[in-house]
Amino acid sequence: MSAGEGEILLTVFLKHQKDKNLQEINAKLEKTEFWKMFPPEGIEVVNWYVMMGIGQVAILKVPGHRLREVNLAIEKSAWGAFDTEFYPTYDFMPVLKSIKAQHGIEM
Repeated sequence: MSAGEGEILLTVFLKHQKDKNLQEINAKLEKTEFWKMFPPEGIEVVNWYVMMGIGQVAILKVPGHRLREVNLAIEKSAWGAFDTEFYPTYDFMPVLKSIKAQHGIEM
């Protein structure tokens, strides 16, 4: 899951707007062509989760120079269905494994 040189991992929270039911959210996503626009072509989806009671979480691998495209895709297609939050992310597992190994703890 590690990002390569010039790439970042970006965690995107797509929080369901609580004043809308699922049918209304899906209608909005269809109207704005969310599934065509997000993520932009060529942006790798590392993982995508549904968080019950919250919404969806997408983890993307994004070349730094394309970050604006991801933002615009969200602004054009997700707003009105989701409240959004973005978090630059990195893979901590190699670090955690190293720390555990230094302490003689198996993972």
